Amino acid sequence: MLSKNKIKLIQSLSRKKNRDESGVFLVEGNKMVEEAIRSGFEIELLVCTSEFANQHPEINNRTKELIETDNESLSKASLLQNPQDSLAIVRQPVNIYPEINLKRDLCLALDFIQDPGNLGTILRIADWYGINHVVCSENTVDVFNPKVVQASMGAIFRIKIENAELSVFIKNAAENGIPVYGTFLEGKNIYQQTLSHNGIIVLGNEGNGISDPISRLVTQKLLIPCFSNHENKPESLNVAIAAAICCSEFRRR
Repeated sequence: MLSKNKIKLIQSLSRKKNRDESGVFLVEGNKMVEEAIRSGFEIELLVCTSEFANQHPEINNRTKELIETDNESLSKASLLQNPQDSLAIVRQPVNIYPEINLKRDLCLALDFIQDPGNLGTILRIADWYGINHVVCSENTVDVFNPKVVQASMGAIFRIKIENAELSVFIKNAAENGIPVYGTFLEGKNIYQQTLSHNGIIVLGNEGNGISDPISRLVTQKLLIPCFSNHENKPESLNVAIAAAICCSEFRRR
């Protein structure tokens, strides 16, 4: 049975302060919970229907606490508009990731991304294109925000995500000869440039783009050209769409 205290605990994880203090985050939806079960992340609590439990006998060995309940109780605890048959409280990983080898790999650097949906989608895009490291500025939305987790569609369990003082991280890389790319209206057409197999791709804030301190560290400014022939053509692309175009171009080469 799902107690009122457990429901209160689950719903409290909508707030960053509570996630930080407890060191856990909320995962909802059958696919996402299945991703959590397959991952190496520690599952503190798994709440699900008996049907879901029967379909996943391995969960007994993957969670510290298992509560089987009905859909009505799950709906009371869920933060989703359309709850499914399971949710889980998962422990946040400690930042023990190996150092990024920027002489060999590509990395995304996120400069003040505010929208949880955008961040989650960017993680999903990085996962699709085999970019295994994402570095977030300290003012980027919390990666364990439930909306970020949901939008990542499981990528959060595979991508190595770190928070860092972005200017220091990028400056150190640039001083070691690592190419640093970013998209700008005054940049050079991305479809006509020689792109490296390694380096940092910077993605900027939804409203203001890449901040001035970070833009000064970019070594190659790129432009995603607009092909619209309308007089009032769009001014910019959604940052997640820009991320997809950039990742595709780098991988295509």
